[in-house]
Amino acid sequence: MGNTKHVLTYGDAFVDYIAATASNDSFNRHLGGATVNVAAGVSRLGLPSGFITITGDDETSAFVRNELLKEGVDLTHAIQVPEKRVSGVYIHLTPEFDRIFADYVNETPDLQVRSHELRKEAFEKASIFHFCSGTLFHPEARTTTRRALELSKEHDVLCSYDVNIRPLRWESEEHCRKTVLDFLPLADIVKLTTAELAFLMETDSLEEGVSRLARHAIPLVFVTDGENGTHAVFQNQIHHIPVLPVQPVDTTGAGDAFMAGVIRHVHLRGLPETKQEVIACADFGNKLGALCATKAGALTAMPRLAEMATTSNPGGEIL
Repeated sequence: MGNTKHVLTYGDAFVDYIAATASNDSFNRHLGGATVNVAAGVSRLGLPSGFITITGDDETSAFVRNELLKEGVDLTHAIQVPEKRVSGVYIHLTPEFDRIFADYVNETPDLQVRSHELRKEAFEKASIFHFCSGTLFHPEARTTTRRALELSKEHDVLCSYDVNIRPLRWESEEHCRKTVLDFLPLADIVKLTTAELAFLMETDSLEEGVSRLARHAIPLVFVTDGENGTHAVFQNQIHHIPVLPVQPVDTTGAGDAFMAGVIRHVHLRGLPETKQEVIACADFGNKLGALCATKAGALTAMPRLAEMATTSNPGGEIL
């Protein structure tokens, strides 16, 4: 591929307990978490992938590490502390197959990767550093994230930020909003949903939300809107990129699949510099997200590169 650097992701590993039916009375266990999905997702797309996280010594932690290794995710820079317990989240499904995060279990929230445990060599070898807001509720994790972003900038690593707000993790909406906003100017690429844009910018208008977001001077923003596709914001212009309709089975992880596609595009081609490159980047992400939504689960539904053959352009190249 011509780029030997890896994609470096930081965040919490989760066990997702996903409802087996829309009646939400039985659940299947899956490895999950937004950053886990992205780390595994880019690996499935053929990129070297490294993950910084913290796990313990119990069976659930062993399950998490083994599943990540099976996915080809490098855990060299991950931390293991015996007392740590991996968080769990119960995910309910609506009749329309959208996901609802119904309950969140975290027995050891204060055991986090600490800033001094980050290794410079992880960033020296990275093309992109990806994170989300999932750990930012905790002061230690905020400090670690800021240090990771500093190391990224020191080593010319692009920074990707999926807002990915999970209200159950925050003490208040105000604290959530302020914290998430504080990190926006530190990213080169930001992804958020239309609902998250409305929450952060405190307006239901896409145009007004994008206008207010502009003060953070983010080079590239993707506002995803489910079956309506994606709005890419580039050089203060909004470009709508539609997505081909699919029959959804489970939308859990679709946004993470989108993010994995965007990261692959940027890893191989660099940050988009033209409208056409932005559209191609978002289009590939859309296709991955749509394909993910046709399967049950999150990580289990993450597309592999071979599955993308049907989404290649007329010249036969996978974008």
